[in-house]
Amino acid sequence: MRIAYQYRLRPTASQITLMNEWLELLRKQYNYRLAERIDWWKRNRCPINACPLICHLPELKERPSFYSQKRDLVNTKALFPVYKAIHSQVLQNCVERVQKAFNRWLDGDCNGKRAGRPRFKGVGRYRSFTFPQMTQDCLQGMFIHLPKIGMVKLILHRPLPDGFKIKTATITRKVDGWYVALSLEDASVPVLTPDIPTLDNTIGIDMGLKAFLVDDLGGEVAIPKHYRRTEKRLKRLQRSLSRKQKGSNRRQQVVKRVAKAHLKVANQRKDFHYKTANSLLSRGKHIAYERLNIKGIARTRLAKSTYDAGWGQFLHILSVKAERAGLMTIAVNPNGTSQNCSRCDHKVPKAIHDRWHACPHCGLELSRDQNAAINIKNRAVGHPVLKAQEMSLTGVTEKPALYALA
Repeated sequence: MRIAYQYRLRPTASQITLMNEWLELLRKQYNYRLAERIDWWKRNRCPINACPLICHLPELKERPSFYSQKRDLVNTKALFPVYKAIHSQVLQNCVERVQKAFNRWLDGDCNGKRAGRPRFKGVGRYRSFTFPQMTQDCLQGMFIHLPKIGMVKLILHRPLPDGFKIKTATITRKVDGWYVALSLEDASVPVLTPDIPTLDNTIGIDMGLKAFLVDDLGGEVAIPKHYRRTEKRLKRLQRSLSRKQKGSNRRQQVVKRVAKAHLKVANQRKDFHYKTANSLLSRGKHIAYERLNIKGIARTRLAKSTYDAGWGQFLHILSVKAERAGLMTIAVNPNGTSQNCSRCDHKVPKAIHDRWHACPHCGLELSRDQNAAINIKNRAVGHPVLKAQEMSLTGVTEKPALYALA
């Protein structure tokens, strides 16, 4: 089992200067290694639709790999002795980041989804570095020992869980200070096998913008709208920023105030997502939700409200916490969940402003979101609506087939 604990650091002025120097050197190294790979890509590609029949084929250049670039770090330290001050594994991790970003662009991730072309890091855009191996005695009271940096004070707001070993440590610079994220692992923790979803052990939730989510029993979670509430202050700060001269100290001060305001909104949203996920999983049931095209919705007029709700982050947090609790998150096809009746499965057309479901065939009347949540639950357990209704009345249970697993 792998978990992560984040703590706030209280480094000294000399340690802050040293870590800032490391980040700047790592940023330059990242850009250099990325430029090597992009140069290889430009030299070895050929536009098939514009290639002449008779042409000279240049000698293909060997593709840079993680190991070849890692071996070249010796030459980097010989040419630039300042890199000797950085821990060797931190430098190697910088090369590993370049490889992951480049491979996601050309080859895609484990699901075959390709990312965009990696960009060079501007000044201040490289904000973290990682120690891939940490000793188990690195934590000593209220201090943590970081190689070549020394003993750094941290706020140990919660102790490490028993039995877990420290694997990696990532130091991150944020606008309000420095943080360390410890990756912990305990191989003795067994992987829980979840039960097969049924009507009794599954909850259906319908996510929206009027209410953050509505479950199949009609319970609602109000949407907090953190960004909307901070919008006036952000406008005022942006106005102040636009009046400052570029490159001045006062402009840098206002930039920090704007960044802190955005960071506070992000922290409030994440805290709300964690508390909501814990509240749902405390029931001990599987969670079924719609597989929405969040990026597509964010391109419409609902973009600001969609980003403010943060559905994607919430579903990621929910899936991770459900896996640790031995539960499942089940994503279903969203087509027709709001239009179809959850009792008789007849289609009842509704516009976006119609928030009440009234079926003329069976007489069912309830909230539109609750009706959608019930349909999501029925699809998750793999039952047709009529069969699910019949089984819930008779109390007969059987093992259903899964519709789709997240």
